[in-house]
Amino acid sequence: MEIQKKLGAIEAILFASGEPVEIYRLAQASETDTGTLSSMIKLLNDRYDDCGSGIYIARLDSSYQMCTRQEFAPQIRAALETKKNTPLSNAAMEALTVIAYNQPVSKGFVESVRGIDSSSVINNLVEKGLVEEAGRLDVPGKPIVYRTTPVFLRSFGLSSLAELPPLSGNPLETDEVFSGRAEDSETDMETD
Repeated sequence: MEIQKKLGAIEAILFASGEPVEIYRLAQASETDTGTLSSMIKLLNDRYDDCGSGIYIARLDSSYQMCTRQEFAPQIRAALETKKNTPLSNAAMEALTVIAYNQPVSKGFVESVRGIDSSSVINNLVEKGLVEEAGRLDVPGKPIVYRTTPVFLRSFGLSSLAELPPLSGNPLETDEVFSGRAEDSETDMETD
């Protein structure tokens, strides 16, 4: 397949999916290797930048996803008549921070760190798609464990969990790390 067709195939796959596509699957479907795929994604993003496109391709850990640019969120919201999501509460940011830095973790672990019942907060994070169930612990009661999702990575502008800032002092103080991104990221979550 010639380069232009491969670029078109990558673009079409990501557009049609609407969800993150694993790198190996995207490489296989576009008949290219993963190293070349990375270069092709960069080429597509450069093209989008050059023409002022409203989309870009984001890397989310071991996958890629086509996303809308945050600066066009007001127009997207107006066109789709979506209601504005409320920013994450301090409690949600605390729980999300505990999960992000210690995953996979049980609700009981989050509660022991926070010192308060976290059931509704974790359910809210699951509803927003920021965390998901990651199985069960092999202990009595078999509690569910949670981990962050690609939506979490995209919402906070991260390619992988390795990009999380290092913890210093009290882990619950890290919600300051996310506070600037969290308010901006709400729009990103509802428009992708």
